[in-house]
Amino acid sequence: MAEHDNFSAKLMDDMPKDLLDFVKSKVTSFIKWDLIRFFHENPDTVDTAENIARYAGRSLNAVEPELEELEMSGIMQRRIIGEQVVFSLTDDPVIRRRIADFVRACEDRQFRVKAVYHIIRGMQ
Repeated sequence: MAEHDNFSAKLMDDMPKDLLDFVKSKVTSFIKWDLIRFFHENPDTVDTAENIARYAGRSLNAVEPELEELEMSGIMQRRIIGEQVVFSLTDDPVIRRRIADFVRACEDRQFRVKAVYHIIRGMQ
């Protein structure tokens, strides 16, 4: 059994280090994955957590803490416009490039399987 676990871990760790670090430190839930993809596809979006939750097809209670964590990790920015708190994708070109690399890598099924593995492992 231990050999199988080592094989699985080796197989799953066979991912470019920069993307592995990104998944382990930023894409720590499936909601964050959805939000990162949404903002990559809609980079000019500036909206409330409530509207973002609606776009993502998820509840506000599920999305709001994930947006806050993405803000703390540098993926999102929070601003106050009028009396509303709004979120947008970071302007940081390095982070935007890393997001683009992640989204592009997700087109590969094997990469997605590895990313799912790391997210689940990180949630345990």
